[in-house]
Amino acid sequence: MELRISILGGGGQVKAQASGTDLVSLVYSAPYEEGDVITLSGDRSGYVTARLEDSLPETFGYLAGEFRLAVPFGEKRVSYSPKSFTGALHLLQARAAEPEEIGAQRNLALNPLDSHDNTGFFPHASANVETRGESVFAARNAIDGCWANDSHGAWPYQSWGINRDPEAELTLDFGREVEIHRLVFTLRADFPHDNWWKRCTVRFSDGSEITPEFVKTGARQTVELERRGARWLKVCRLIKDEGDLSPFPALTQLEVWGTEAPLQS
Repeated sequence: MELRISILGGGGQVKAQASGTDLVSLVYSAPYEEGDVITLSGDRSGYVTARLEDSLPETFGYLAGEFRLAVPFGEKRVSYSPKSFTGALHLLQARAAEPEEIGAQRNLALNPLDSHDNTGFFPHASANVETRGESVFAARNAIDGCWANDSHGAWPYQSWGINRDPEAELTLDFGREVEIHRLVFTLRADFPHDNWWKRCTVRFSDGSEITPEFVKTGARQTVELERRGARWLKVCRLIKDEGDLSPFPALTQLEVWGTEAPLQS
């Protein structure tokens, strides 16, 4: 698999670039500037592990096209660690995933590199509403691997906030067929500031639905499933506790445990 990492300036000019077969590493010796974009592309679709910001963990994902990540500045940066995207020396790496990694059971939702504009590196989270459009309440926060949930706002307390909208929905797109056998929800638990959801509906791409119920806790809450295939799922019909005076339920993390779908013969 031929891989390429590029750093583009605000006008589209190439500031730095590296490519390689099954492995690519780019050292960028300059501060990022507003408007810069990091891109990752391959000569075909496939499974890749990428670390495009050295303060973030290596991330397994499905590269289905060119991935573009606008380097965050200002308000967009506060949902990341203060160390992220800073300084004058950056290491960006990606490699083709090993067969053992592809076949392993894992959290299929995890993607700390996700963003609103992501159309190339899956999974990808999106929502029909995010509180005030602020980065600390974006859908991507629910799949970034950060479980801190006893407060709210800037990193490490970012979450998916629904702006008090009872019709709020979060969609998780896997970009390919996967097999799921467990969901794990971590509700934000900044009590008494927060409310909490008593239940929700999870709709799968095959048309099936489940209705998990929750308790008021900051602990992870697990929902075991019969193994099923899906290309996407949607979390919707969020029912908050009517007896709680707070109007602010939120989701800190959604985990989707499973494996890649078997190849069709």
